[in-house]
Amino acid sequence: MNRRCAARWLALGTFVGAVGSAWAVYPERPLTLIVPFAPGGSSDIIARTIAPELSARLGQPIVVENYAGAGGVLGMTRAVRATADGYSLLLGSGSEVLINKLINPALQFDGLRDLRPVAFVGTGPMVLVGKKALPPNTASELAAYAKDPKHLLNYASAGNGTPMHVAGELFNLKAQTRISHVPYRGASPALVDVMGGQIELGIATLTAAQSFIKAGKIKAYGVLSREKSPLAPDLAAIGQTPGLEAVDLGVWFGLFAPAKTPNDVTARLETAARAVLANPEIVRKLAEQGVAASGASAGELKAFMAQEVEKYRAVVKAADIKPQ
Repeated sequence: MNRRCAARWLALGTFVGAVGSAWAVYPERPLTLIVPFAPGGSSDIIARTIAPELSARLGQPIVVENYAGAGGVLGMTRAVRATADGYSLLLGSGSEVLINKLINPALQFDGLRDLRPVAFVGTGPMVLVGKKALPPNTASELAAYAKDPKHLLNYASAGNGTPMHVAGELFNLKAQTRISHVPYRGASPALVDVMGGQIELGIATLTAAQSFIKAGKIKAYGVLSREKSPLAPDLAAIGQTPGLEAVDLGVWFGLFAPAKTPNDVTARLETAARAVLANPEIVRKLAEQGVAASGASAGELKAFMAQEVEKYRAVVKAADIKPQ
């Protein structure tokens, strides 16, 4: 009997050792980094900025896979259903990870439950912009102008349920205005219509809007935050406007793995990703795209998300934002 038990324990020890050795050499093959939006957008640019350096640190190729559709839902679904072995990652943002579920509770995934944070990639400001011919020049003037029933204003965003949409409704709530939301299929066509005067206002990431602003083609009212952004120091902080102090929302990006990915694998990924985000060249490249590199830990990203989801939840409920 003792011999039999000893043999079983030996076999189990051999198996556990083999599994440990397998994880110890992770990764052994190429990784896939899922981007839930089309090529050319903020998420895609950020993924392609960090992927080569992350690949070098992990010693394996990283294939960026654009899996766009349904406002990020398709790519998000693909990520949460991927095998939890560290070979499928997601470059996620507030839109698909948190907001979509708040707007449509029928969705089968939950970003807080079904994803495991790996590293906090970075944050960026959103900006409120307007067509050049619009009379108000400050956020305060705009709020007063928009309250006049003679002035029927609309604002464009990159789509329903995006952080830009939520920020627009937050502005409405705090300014006590009724500026109507017009969802576009991406920031670029929205900003082109603001520039052309087809729509009065727009909310976009600094990444998308900065070239239009610098060229003087649109009017910038400021960043939608309490503090000025070091990425755009010339722009006012709308959250410093009396009555609009609660207007404080930005965009953020994180690296995620499926929820059940083993601890040692996510630890390896986190170490590599944070080293990448500490690289001055990567910091510079992200800043050029309107994103301040974070490089904070997975735990800090998780805590940040818990705060952000409550901000989103309050606006979605108060503004009664519905799926489209």
